[in-house]
Amino acid sequence: MRRPDRRPARHRPAALTAAAALAGALALAGCSGSGSGAGAKADLSVSGPYMPQPVAADMAAGFLTITNKGGAADELTGVTSTDAGQVTMHSTTGGAMREQSSFAIPAHGQLVFKSGGNHLMFEKLKRRPRQGQTVTVKLTFAKSGPLTVEMPVKSATYNPTTGH
Repeated sequence: MRRPDRRPARHRPAALTAAAALAGALALAGCSGSGSGAGAKADLSVSGPYMPQPVAADMAAGFLTITNKGGAADELTGVTSTDAGQVTMHSTTGGAMREQSSFAIPAHGQLVFKSGGNHLMFEKLKRRPRQGQTVTVKLTFAKSGPLTVEMPVKSATYNPTTGH
């Protein structure tokens, strides 16, 4: 005799299969994050951008800090400017400068470009930026959308820790 509150045996395997498939899909969705939890992403912002007024007519340096308040790392993969034929990224270690194709930006961390360290090189300048002007820079990242930054041109001897 069959109890009225139970489905016939032939319907249980399909229901169990559907439930198992749904549970599996939900488990896989939980694994798709970057190791910092599902849905974690970078939250990037830029502070302190500046370019010392170039002493050469065709080349200049640039500095800024990229802060990541997000739960996932990202990577700076490129820099462009309409004021330069090319912008390259460099690291400086032990006095030796080396061009880099990218820089990591850790989750809840910073990437700092400063005098004597990591820096941007503006090459083949289309105009010689003067103190008081700005240079527009577009930063490209591996995961996040691009950021456009207005970089003020400061005096050639500007030091952000002293303000001049």
